[in-house]
Parts: sequence; structure tokens; C-alpha cells
Amino acid sequence: MLRIYLDATGLTQEAVGFLIDTQQANVSRILRGIRKRYSIEDVESFRDGLRIPGQLLGLQPGRHEDAGIPLGTERDSKSEPPEPQRFPQDQDAAATGTVTIVINPDLWDGDMERRALLQLAALGVGAGALGSTGEQVRQLLALALNSEHRDLEDWHLTLSDRLYAILTRPPAQARDGLLIDLVAIQRQLEIAEPSEAIELWRVVAALSMLHADTLTRLGDHDAAIHWWRTARAAADRTGDLDLRLMVRCEEAEFGLYGQRDPATILQLIDGAERLAGPTPSCRKVDLAGTRAKALTLQGRHSEAMVALNSFVNAAGEQMRGGILPSHRSDNVVHFTASWVHAAAGREPEADEKRGIVLANTRGYQFAANVRLHEALCAVVNGGTDTGARQATEILAGLPPAQRSHMILETGKTVLRAVPIERRDHPAVRDLRALTA
Repeated sequence: MLRIYLDATGLTQEAVGFLIDTQQANVSRILRGIRKRYSIEDVESFRDGLRIPGQLLGLQPGRHEDAGIPLGTERDSKSEPPEPQRFPQDQDAAATGTVTIVINPDLWDGDMERRALLQLAALGVGAGALGSTGEQVRQLLALALNSEHRDLEDWHLTLSDRLYAILTRPPAQARDGLLIDLVAIQRQLEIAEPSEAIELWRVVAALSMLHADTLTRLGDHDAAIHWWRTARAAADRTGDLDLRLMVRCEEAEFGLYGQRDPATILQLIDGAERLAGPTPSCRKVDLAGTRAKALTLQGRHSEAMVALNSFVNAAGEQMRGGILPSHRSDNVVHFTASWVHAAAGREPEADEKRGIVLANTRGYQFAANVRLHEALCAVVNGGTDTGARQATEILAGLPPAQRSHMILETGKTVLRAVPIERRDHPAVRDLRALTA
């Protein structure tokens, strides 16, 4: 179990020891098979420290998986956890409170399924995420059986599939598939030929970037920032300048949604532009668009307009290629213009760009945010109640699973535009409650 957890998470033995409240040397003994007997308290520490579903270990659910029981509440004393299975030779040990733990056999059809689901638990994908098709389990079983080696073409197809999922499905669904892919490519890298390794590292950078993207949509900013660093490190390892710039462009872009201060985002943009050098590229164009939005968040509307014009004038001049050629659509130009014009109260220009986005959008997220731009423009131009009601209707009309953090953060941008003296209006209070 610990070996699978270490492989899946990349943590050190010392880090895992900290999680389960033991020393690194003890973790080493467990991994080498020297230690074979554990108390119930030991197994509970595995469950709670590694966030493994208790059922898989023959225990009651841990606090991390039982949202229905608040912390500090005693469990139903009538509901006893199932006894861990004991081998016959362990009966004497039971009297001393130590047992040899075997995961509840009633839950499994085979050894590979047990290992696969343990790995799923180690990744933090609970049983509720499996869905009716069990596709995540199938993929992990294929990994455990070494039957899902992918060639480079398949990995590029995987990237396209994951990007499409991010744009069209709830972010939690997209995250689960990405975690499985990250485990798979880690395994493949361990046995890859040198001629294949660099391209696999390019895929790692892109998958890590998409995972950071998804975590941002879920509002898990600390984890997202860590994955942005992983994506940068993987991209830097390849020496691919376009990939290195793409990761940095996305990191700055997603920072706009409450992840980072606008001044920090401008620093990220400056650093990426220095890396790009004097040669024209589509990534430098993208950075100009992100700069326009960061300046808009700071209320520097004249400077934002200069950056927007630079972005619009250069967009389309540079061919897009690289590992994710469809990563940015032409809609980004119109979306950026909608945001910048709406925040400055330029209603006709914002209306025009919003119409173009809505006519060409690929998923629900662009559509929701660009409509929120319309509400923002109404508030900026004095229509506080109209804009607040409009924003509330847009957010309320989305299924809860589709209310990504990025959409809710755009709703908060509408709130922040409301003058202080009007923030107690009923329409504003309704919007505040929905974005809280």
C-alpha cells in the first residue's frame, strides 16, 4: 500500500512518515517487508494520514471521507468497524493487539483490482468519482497490468482530449482523468528510451499545466501554484522555448482569477517576455492580452487599452504550433476585448465583442463569463441593480458543478465594481450570497 502511495504521489519516505506519524526508518522497514504486523491504531493512521477510504482497510470511514459527521462528534457506538482479516497464524498476536492486515477480501475480485483502487485512493479520487462506467478503475487496472503503454501520438491525442474535457465538462471530472494520466506517464518515463524521454517530458509539462488549470477552476490555488511550478520545471527540462512560454502564459492568465495579485501577474508577464527575447511569437502576443486584463483589474484603463490594441493588432500574425496547437482559439481576442471594454464602461464595444464570443464559443465557461462582462459594464455605468440582478441570474442558471471558481470570481468582479454606498441594495446582497 505504501509503495503504491509513494509511486503515485512522488513523496519521500520522510514525508509519508510525517503523514502517518512515524519515523522514516519505520517506513523503510514497511516497504522492505521487514515489518508485517500492525495495531489497529497503526492502520487507522494509514487511513487518516494518507486519506485512504476506511472501507478498503476494513475500517470505518475516516473523518476525511465522512462529511456527514462534523469534527468532534462521536460516531454511532453501535456501529462497529469490521474486523481486519487475520491469518490463522496470527491468532496469538491478536491477544496483544497486533494483527497482520489484509484488505477486506469481499471488496475485490482480484489482486490487480485491489492495487488499482488503492492507487486511486492514494491520488485522492474517492469512490464517488468513479461514475457508473468505472472508467477510472479500468484505466488504473490497465496501468497495473502494464497493458496501456501509449505511443507519442496517443499522448498527443490524450492532451487534446483533456483540453476538450476542461472546456466542456465540470472541472472535477476533468481533474480525475488528468490524475490518472499523470501517473501513467510517470511510469512510462521510468522505462522510456532516451530518444522518447524528451517528448514525454513535453507531455508531462502540458499535462501539469492542464492540471494547474483545472485546480484553478476548482479554486484550489495553493495546489495550482505548485503544479504551475511543476509544469515550468518540466517545460524547462525540454529546452522547448515555445512550450516554456506557453506554460508561463497560462500561469499568468489563470492568476487573474483571484489566484495572484495583479502586480504579481505583471511581474510574471515581464519575466516571460524577457525569456521570449526579441523574436516575435504567438506567446508574446498572448502575454499582451493578459497584460491588458491585469491592468484592467488595477483600474489602469488607459494603459489596458494600449495593451489591448497591441494584442488585437498582433493576433493572428504568428502561426500557432507546439504540443497543443488548438489550446487558444481566436475567441480569446474577443473575450479579452469584452473584458477590457466592459470594465471601462465602453458598452457598444463590449456588446460587439460579447456577441462574437457567444456565436463562436466552444464551452459553457466563456459564455458565462462574457455574459458577466455585460453585467459588469452595467454596474460601471451606474446600473447597479440591473447589473447585480443580471449577474445573479447568470450564476443561478448554471448547474452547481459548472460554477467554476473562474466563473464565480468574474461574478465577484461585478460585486467589486459596485460603489460602497450601494452595496447594501437587495440585488447586490443576493449576488454576494451566490458568490460567497
